[in-house]
This record gives sequence, structure tokens and C-alpha cells, in this order.
Amino acid sequence: MSAGCQGRGKNMLMDDGDVLGRVKALVDEEHTLRGHHEPDTARLAQVEAELDRCWDLLRQRRAKEEFGRNPDEAAARSTREVENYRQ
Repeated sequence: MSAGCQGRGKNMLMDDGDVLGRVKALVDEEHTLRGHHEPDTARLAQVEAELDRCWDLLRQRRAKEEFGRNPDEAAARSTREVENYRQ
């Protein structure tokens, strides 16, 4: 699986631009997968889960910044945690 929203290394941080760039790449991949006659459903599920994680990280970063905190304190959460949110 390609790099996710956790950063560019074990302790590396992503800024908003990095997260948005990752979201764009994932959306492009999602569109490509959905465009196939027989999409790779396993990879599509991975892409959708990673998109959820990236959007969650971006929301965390923006909320911290809005309330005067350091957005770099935000951390990517596990797929399980993000997927189990109630909306």
C-alpha cells in the first residue's frame, strides 16, 4: 500500500498542503479504479479507508489551528478508529 496520511516517515509531519496532495492522489486513484470494468475491490476499499484517514487528519489540523493550538499536534488515527465514528 502506498504512503498514507501518517507522514513521510515514522516521525515526520504533514502540513495541510501535504494532506491535500495525498487526498488528490487518492481521489485520482479511486476514479481510475472505479472506471475499470472490474474494479479491484480490495484496493478500492483501502483507498476509501485512507481517504477517510486523510480527511480526519485535515479536520484535526484545522480545528487545532482554529483554537490557537499547533496543528502539528494532530496525528493520523487508525482506520478502525476513523471508520467507527458516528456522524
